[in-house]
Amino acid sequence: MSDRADTVDRLVRMRAECAGASVAVIDPHTRISYRELDVTTRDLAAAFVDAGVGKGTRVGLIMPNSVQWVQLAVALTRIGAVLVPLSTLLAPPELAAQLRTAAVRMLISVTEFRGHRYLDDVQGHRDMLPALTRVWAADDVLAAAPSSRATHIVDALSDTVTSSDLFVIMFTSGSSGPPKGVMHSHGSALAAVRSGLDARCITADTRLYLPMPFFWVGGFGSGVLSALLAGATLVTEDIPRPETTLRLLERERVTLFRGWPDQAEKLARQSDSVGADLSSLRPGSLEALLPPEHRSTPGARATLFGMTEAFGPYCGYRADTDMPRSAWGSCGRPFAGMEVRITDSESGVPVAAGVIGEIQLRGPHVMRGICRRTREEVFTAEGWYRTGDLGRLDRDGFLFYHGRSDDMFKVSGATVYPSEVEKALRTIDGVGGAFVTEVSGAVGALVISDHSADRLRAEARARLSAFKVPTVWLVVGDDAAVPRKATGKVDVRALRDLLAASSREQPANRAP
Repeated sequence: MSDRADTVDRLVRMRAECAGASVAVIDPHTRISYRELDVTTRDLAAAFVDAGVGKGTRVGLIMPNSVQWVQLAVALTRIGAVLVPLSTLLAPPELAAQLRTAAVRMLISVTEFRGHRYLDDVQGHRDMLPALTRVWAADDVLAAAPSSRATHIVDALSDTVTSSDLFVIMFTSGSSGPPKGVMHSHGSALAAVRSGLDARCITADTRLYLPMPFFWVGGFGSGVLSALLAGATLVTEDIPRPETTLRLLERERVTLFRGWPDQAEKLARQSDSVGADLSSLRPGSLEALLPPEHRSTPGARATLFGMTEAFGPYCGYRADTDMPRSAWGSCGRPFAGMEVRITDSESGVPVAAGVIGEIQLRGPHVMRGICRRTREEVFTAEGWYRTGDLGRLDRDGFLFYHGRSDDMFKVSGATVYPSEVEKALRTIDGVGGAFVTEVSGAVGALVISDHSADRLRAEARARLSAFKVPTVWLVVGDDAAVPRKATGKVDVRALRDLLAASSREQPANRAP
């Protein structure tokens, strides 16, 4: 079987044949080999056939990270059903809205998680979900015994699935406005993930941990599918907590920790008190968890950059290797299979190298569309997707990110890019995080640090043009004070309100 498997079924069968005894997924309670993954998901797929699930059936899945999440997702997509991963953080109206948008026919859900009772939530909104025909408790699905008829035909059904068939509908977290249902085929998703494996240093001997939930592309693509494509071992848990996560990393001898930098920094702050042995971690992991001798100079390593519409990172550089000096601070280069261009934000005309504009994407790894939108609404006539992100490409093809087009603002007629100010503030010794937005025509910054606002202001003046230096400051002790959406992304509107309130209550936080 080709090592370029282009559907989930072919990929799982290939792994079972070539590395069946290797461990595929580990959670704190269960571990499963690639051979066991093949066998158990065949049986689950047959049970789904008995329940009327077939090629093209849209099935929602709402449960925390676990071996069982992976089994259910793989079983569904092996027979061509369309997986719709749903956030465990959704409030009842949000859950109903996403089920409606994706026209979900069957919902599989845990009975309860962290105070949410999703099955009850859905029953209260059934009148607005005409497509939904069945709501199924995850435990009942996992315990279902397939009929002999379904067991005999499941492989034949899987063989009808092609790389062009719809594979998954993933909801974006949304920088502004409601989340979008982004549609990817088997081929586009698997190829997108495969193109970034080398940059993320994932190979067959990798033991990968990342704290991102599987219902986001960062968890599903960069976690589940990356492990399957590389033949690696994925280590996960339902509720990451510093002490239990550190012990899990130690016990399972995790070699690669990927995720968000602030998550690694939080763990690093706890590691001494917990006393966990993290010596198995290799370069390519987020650097806060590595010993000093394995860390790079700030800015030398690429910050992988991507989005749900590209099925994760579309731009990067090997995570264990310094970029050329001229590219420091960049996101690396676009991966194979992705065209990137920069255009004028108003006219849409491509701009010269070094000029900041809107990032547009095109290529086989880009999504197939967005639920309830026409192709003309999503893409230009030439097939480019307007991301709404701002950036610039240098002459060597390295991409530098400059924030969202709807986040940039003017101060005294000059353009301020929040990401540029945030990056500068994060280079200050003793700063654990920085978040910048516009506050009543001024630059506002929430900074995680023990320093005073006066000291931070002085350091910022040494790094930034005068008009970019924040004049509204809020200094906090830890990340808990940062307003975030249910997805984990910073809530910019709430951040702006928080800074404005702080400025009114403590006039000293505003500097001329």
